[in-house]
Amino acid sequence: MRMKSWRAGVIAAVLTTSWAGVADAHHSFGAEFDSTKPVKLEGKVIKFEWVNPHSWIHIDTTDASGKHVTWRVEGGAPSALLRRGWNRNSLPAGTQIIVQAFRARDGDTRASAAEISFPNGQQLSLGNPTTEAVIAAGKRAQGN
Repeated sequence: MRMKSWRAGVIAAVLTTSWAGVADAHHSFGAEFDSTKPVKLEGKVIKFEWVNPHSWIHIDTTDASGKHVTWRVEGGAPSALLRRGWNRNSLPAGTQIIVQAFRARDGDTRASAAEISFPNGQQLSLGNPTTEAVIAAGKRAQGN
């Protein structure tokens, strides 16, 4: 009987530890990003990370003083992007993009966006239309 209790304890500890990393890696939009601080980013893609739980686009931009600044923009999960026709090669390095996003609460050069656009006017969704970035963008457009 003691062996079963010990084994159950070990299994519970392993599961708790493994899920802690996942819970820490995923966050709510409101905890990390501020829907009252929109930011427009224009620049070239440096890298596109096709990772869970969110994809990341690294963009080389230029600030008002002419200084190069790298931004990291959070997008949807690869599974959501696949449903919209994306793949891991959809944003090659050097691609010029425009992003309307919401800045990180801590002031870091991180943002969350619902879609991106290209100089020719084409727009692409960055994931699930029910994501909080999409909802925040809709409220902002309505003046709320």
